[in-house]
Amino acid sequence: MSFTEIGKIPTPERISRRKFLRLGMMTAAGLALPLPALARFPGPVVVEKTLSLYNTHTGETLNSAVYWAEGRYLPEALTSISHLLRDHRANEATAMDPQLFDLLYALSRQMETSEPFHVISGFRSPVTNDQLRRQGGGGVAKYSLHMDGKAVDLRLPGRNLAALRRAAMSLNGGGVGYYPRYQFVHVDTGRVRTW
Repeated sequence: MSFTEIGKIPTPERISRRKFLRLGMMTAAGLALPLPALARFPGPVVVEKTLSLYNTHTGETLNSAVYWAEGRYLPEALTSISHLLRDHRANEATAMDPQLFDLLYALSRQMETSEPFHVISGFRSPVTNDQLRRQGGGGVAKYSLHMDGKAVDLRLPGRNLAALRRAAMSLNGGGVGYYPRYQFVHVDTGRVRTW
C-alpha cells in the first residue's frame, strides 16, 4: 500500500476490503508490541492521581490527596504533599519532584493498596543530611537526592518490606534502596539502580 502524503489515511472508498482488513491486522499487531512508557506504569487510563501519606515524625496524614487531574498537576496539592514531606528537624520544605509523586502513585497501584505510605524521610536540608551522615545510620549519601526533593524513605505497615522493594524495582522509575534493619525502602527519581 502506498501513500502519496505522509500521515494521510486511505478512506474505505480507496482501498479494498482485503487491504482494509490487512491494515487492521497490522495495527493490532503493532499494539501488541511492548510500549516502554505504558509498561512502566501499567493499568487503565487514569483520570486523577491520589496519594495517601503518613509522616511518622510529625503524625500528619494526607488521605487520598488528589495531586493530578485532567492532565495536569494541581499546585495546591503539590504544596500540601511537599509540606508533609518537609525536613521535620529543620522545619524546612522544598518543592518536591512531581515525578516522585507519580512513582509513589504507581507503587501504591502495584501494591494494590490505598493505605497510606508511612514516610520516614522526605526532603532533607543539607545541614540535616550532614548530621545524619555523621551519626552513621541508615546509609545517608553525601549528595543525597533527598536534598533535591527527589527521594523518600517509606514503609507500608502490614505489608512485607521485601515485597515493597520488589514492587518498586519493577517500576524502573529510579533508585531503590533496601534497609530491612531500619524497616524502610528508599525510592527516588534518579537513575535506575538498586542497593
